[in-house]
Amino acid sequence: MPGSEPVLNNYLIVGALLFTLGTIGFLTRRNLIVMFLCAELMLQGVSLTLVAFGSFHGTWNGQVFSIFSLSLAAAEAGIALALFVVLFKRNHSLDVSIWQDLREPDQPAILDEPVAETPDEQHWPHLTPAGLLPGEPHAPQGHASHHGHARPTLAQAPVATAGGSHGN
Repeated sequence: MPGSEPVLNNYLIVGALLFTLGTIGFLTRRNLIVMFLCAELMLQGVSLTLVAFGSFHGTWNGQVFSIFSLSLAAAEAGIALALFVVLFKRNHSLDVSIWQDLREPDQPAILDEPVAETPDEQHWPHLTPAGLLPGEPHAPQGHASHHGHARPTLAQAPVATAGGSHGN
């Protein structure tokens, strides 16, 4: 095909850009999920290049190999994401540097940067439950407070209005 060479060049440029972006992302990120997505981006760049070459030469080899590799990537994605869930439950982080212990027993750990300590669980303030006055300790619904009598709810509390009292 005489006019398809510029089109092939466009597909090859896009495939090379996808592969390059995936490589840069894989080498610069430390989150397992982002690294996995960057590896998939690299695979998409290679698949686009294979399909473009197959179409240029008039064969189905590029398409067949691309479909085969994409089906393997789908199975790999399921296994990898299941592994990420298990690893996250283990250390509550997806930072790659924390997984230094996933190596052979006789191999030393390679530390490129110090591993940050996992932060302690933060204690967030709790809002006052609906129907109770703020500032008073509250017990579970239906229980008496620590004074031995039930707390006043908003329906029982005096209500202040902007115009003063209505009892004039």
